[in-house]
Amino acid sequence: MTRKFTGDRILVATHNVGKLAEMQQLFAPHGVTVVGAAELNLPEPEETEDTFVGNARIKAHAAAKATGMPALSDDSGIEVEALDDAPGVYTADWAETPNGRDFLMAMTKTHKLLEEKSAPHPRRARFCATMVLAWPDGHDEVFEGRVNGHLVWPLRGELGHGYDPMFQPDGHDQTFAEMKPSQKNKISHRADVFAKVLKGCFE
Repeated sequence: MTRKFTGDRILVATHNVGKLAEMQQLFAPHGVTVVGAAELNLPEPEETEDTFVGNARIKAHAAAKATGMPALSDDSGIEVEALDDAPGVYTADWAETPNGRDFLMAMTKTHKLLEEKSAPHPRRARFCATMVLAWPDGHDEVFEGRVNGHLVWPLRGELGHGYDPMFQPDGHDQTFAEMKPSQKNKISHRADVFAKVLKGCFE
């Protein structure tokens, strides 16, 4: 039996502004106020696991313990079939530079690797998201979501964040970066996992 969330404020354990805005939009209809980790000056814990669920657990428990609030974290990334599901859990690492994250660099690297392998089209990929809701007493609930699609080049669209300009979800003729946030938020990997979080802990 999953534990239900009973408060009206939830800490989202992320320092990513795009992700926080997406979560605020998703929670808005449910009367839950979303507080971000950066607002509370929480440090970013070291993500030392090699799975989405492992890293999401680290972030959620660190935030819940530090604040005494229930904390929701997600770990997400893109898995490219022709690259043996890389970058996967290392999606953000592929974008790391001394001056912050550069996803244009990461997408260019991904495209270059696919070209070097002469990977056939369509170049199948999936966005994966794992969410962990942790309570200060150490209890947690785990949920997983995904969306399948293929990669495009050249990049298309100015909206979204991360790999959005490169990813075209199945059944659509636009990339995530060409879609309005309201449209993307209905079909994204985060929407999929978020629906499961709501059903499990909020309804």
